[in-house]
Amino acid sequence: MSSAPIGVFDSGLGGLSAVREFLEVLPNESIVYFGDTGRVPYGNRSNDTIKKYALQDAEFLLKHNVKMIVAACGTVSSVAKDLGEKLPVPYTGVVSPTAYAAAEKTKNGKIGVIGTTATINSHSYKNQLESKNPNFKIYEQDCPLFVPLVENGFINKDDQIVRLVIKRYLTPLIEADIDTLILGCTHYPILREAISSVAGDKITLVDSGMETAIYTAKVLMENNLLNNSSEKGSCQFYVSDTPDDFKNIAGLFLGREMEHKVEQINIEEYIKK
Repeated sequence: MSSAPIGVFDSGLGGLSAVREFLEVLPNESIVYFGDTGRVPYGNRSNDTIKKYALQDAEFLLKHNVKMIVAACGTVSSVAKDLGEKLPVPYTGVVSPTAYAAAEKTKNGKIGVIGTTATINSHSYKNQLESKNPNFKIYEQDCPLFVPLVENGFINKDDQIVRLVIKRYLTPLIEADIDTLILGCTHYPILREAISSVAGDKITLVDSGMETAIYTAKVLMENNLLNNSSEKGSCQFYVSDTPDDFKNIAGLFLGREMEHKVEQINIEEYIKK
């Protein structure tokens, strides 16, 4: 048993949708969340820059004595594949747990993946899925307009702008007869209802945040790190830019009122020596 917190980081706000699932799956666990809002987005950065940022984010969380680190970011999980090897605590990204879940859910072996440009260009989900079953057919699509839609509050399934953008990206995947769709960016679950309304009920959506929360619980249990206290866990939130905008939109991602204090830190100070 361990009462130490779980460390979760993302390039900005999207990882809060994963925190939302953590609060449901692991309600007794405390969480330290870092959103790198000063350097968002990671999705259009070079691989070397993404790896540098990811290590800094993890180093910041380690200063809070976390027992496990989760990269709740599809871009980091896809590009900084060796991050876990550099850390003294258990680590997971979102790719492996999500790919495993998609492989279990598909019936016809045709799986769609949507994500940031960096995630799609890395082919991380495609490679993981094909390693599980070389007969899978994987259809990838980057959706660069999804993140700005979410962060500007365009999420309603009945909004014509939202529907047109989603249809533009999903049409090739729907025409390929996929039966499973990976939401490969933690912003995308906020658009889940709208995506589902376009995709139709024959396509199963796989939420990377939910699958990662389930996998994290498994890792903690295997390492005897679960917090078995009956008390509800606490949350701490940190950002690298002004907290004002973060607090304003955080409730949308968390699915609840944002009642916690948000502290701004200088992430450039956290460079591994």
